[in-house]
Amino acid sequence: MTAVQERPTQRPSGGSLVQQFEYGLDAPICLTWELTYACNLSCAHCLSSSGRRDPRELSTEQCEAVIDELQRMQVFYVNIGGGEPTIRPDFWHLLEYAVNHDVGVKFSTNGVRITPERARFLASTDYVDVQISLDGATAAVNDYVRGPGSYDTALTALQNLQDAGFEDAKISVVCTRQNIGQLDEFKALADRFGATLRLTRLRPSGRGADVWDELHPLPEQQRVLYDWLMAHANDGQSGVLTGDSFFHLAAFGESLPGLNLCGAGRVVCLIDPVGDVYACPFAIHDNFLAGNLLADGGFQQVWQTSELFADLRSPQTGGACAKCSFYDSCRGGCMAAKFFTGLPLDGPDPECVQGYGETALAGDRTIPAASQDHSRSTPARNQPVMLKLMTRPPVSDCAESPLAGFEPGHQGSCCS
Repeated sequence: MTAVQERPTQRPSGGSLVQQFEYGLDAPICLTWELTYACNLSCAHCLSSSGRRDPRELSTEQCEAVIDELQRMQVFYVNIGGGEPTIRPDFWHLLEYAVNHDVGVKFSTNGVRITPERARFLASTDYVDVQISLDGATAAVNDYVRGPGSYDTALTALQNLQDAGFEDAKISVVCTRQNIGQLDEFKALADRFGATLRLTRLRPSGRGADVWDELHPLPEQQRVLYDWLMAHANDGQSGVLTGDSFFHLAAFGESLPGLNLCGAGRVVCLIDPVGDVYACPFAIHDNFLAGNLLADGGFQQVWQTSELFADLRSPQTGGACAKCSFYDSCRGGCMAAKFFTGLPLDGPDPECVQGYGETALAGDRTIPAASQDHSRSTPARNQPVMLKLMTRPPVSDCAESPLAGFEPGHQGSCCS
């Protein structure tokens, strides 16, 4: 539900950019848009529990209407993901439609459909950025969480982009306990393909909640990550991107480059395949549902009048973290990480580098159940070994192959 209401306080006339952003903007700087939950992989840490297409997903015409609205709101760019977005038959049309309507596109893909032909098309298109997901600098580490063959698929896509002359592709890495020791190797891979390395934080949402205890970096690895990021913070064009994933690490001392702010409902949000709007791309849960753009008058109406967003944009208290001398640096950490580990939102981050998260995790807590799951009940051919650790009951079989029409026997096919 949404409700029109006044902001509880006036935006300050002065202050830092971060302080201004905490009160929200009339339009998000960028937003994440999950076009489909269909996916040819079954990654163990998938934050949206993707695998099967939701039959209610927005039509091509409805997606075009969303893009029209984003253009009117002057949204700078949209992060398109999934699932695997290139599986949607109209993906390439929607990409061109967005670019032609002055909305830049950054899309994340496992690379399954970045063929030489598509790579040449992307190289000829303005305002498009491509992020290839890779969670291990070696096949053994990557395929453990993303599935057999996914490492080779990603590298083939990167090679196709490089051969086509696509400039500055991104290698997008979710940092885990298994790959923190490969940071230099990731950087070497990025340099090899003329790409930029982008590191993001593992969140315990979706299927990631089931494997977070095994995958999230250890405290000593958090320090390794922080030191490595600080060492590469000023590398110029070859620098490492983080997308403000690691502002909780600021409690080590100096802040990393970027806003170092939880932008949920303030400068970012997420649209899911059926038009539901969530405060945070990492918190796809009913507790963070702000509205539906079909039922509630469009995206702009949800963004500007949602009761949830108004609450997130009101002055926040530090809660249990207020007395910590590092609160002004880390701002208490990640809302999604706290929620999905059963910790209070005004308490410490579960990976608080000062150790307060470990204490909180040792106390009484209730881990919330997932509010949706699009996982396939029957294993895909390229299902990762890690998914044997899954504990939640399976859902029904996929009603249709997400790669229908793909070449039989293709490495990326999910047909068994």
